[in-house]
Amino acid sequence: MTRPADPAPTALKADSFGRILLMEEDGQRFVRRDLEATPWWLRVPAWWLARREARALAHLDGMPATPRLLGWNGRWLDRSFMAGDAMYQRPPHGDLAYFRAARRLLQQVHRHGIAHNDLAKEANWLVREDGSPALIDFQLAVIGNPRSRWMRLLAREDLRHLLKHKRMYCRQSLTPVEKRLLKRTSWVRDLWFRTGKPVYRFVTRKILHWEDNEGQGPKP
Repeated sequence: MTRPADPAPTALKADSFGRILLMEEDGQRFVRRDLEATPWWLRVPAWWLARREARALAHLDGMPATPRLLGWNGRWLDRSFMAGDAMYQRPPHGDLAYFRAARRLLQQVHRHGIAHNDLAKEANWLVREDGSPALIDFQLAVIGNPRSRWMRLLAREDLRHLLKHKRMYCRQSLTPVEKRLLKRTSWVRDLWFRTGKPVYRFVTRKILHWEDNEGQGPKP
């Protein structure tokens, strides 16, 4: 008896750095970051970002509520599929349990020696089917000793971004300590806004014609 053919891939997102596809093989669904459609002049940065994500996912080694690395061959990256919606698609209004769980998840990621480094984007926070949080898109993640001064600084910036989302959707539950942390900006953040952010906006908006999607993103 002939086995039914696997369904055709479903495009979840396409941009200058490749395509994100929902794949299904042998009844198992997974997500593929395909670099083969990347323009030639962006292939090096696209490869660098995908390699960075592959290293971070391998370092996390399938930690719950984060994707599991399934494969990376320089042309595509496969990771496990996690059902859910991006935070902006299913906002956790007044859901204190979500933000408590998100903070615990972030602490676990940091203990693994990973700083996500891109948590201002609501698209990188998932609200799963059971209402719990998950993290995706580790392209800008940094790996290091969690006790080092640099990694602790990056971890604090990750937390500040989470607290900004909590302020947006669950403001009444912010603690006095969290309010003070939101007011304290680091030199990394200040340097980024003075130097890196203007360059980022010019490249993404003027050259790549992206919209500013720090509060939005595709369903992963």
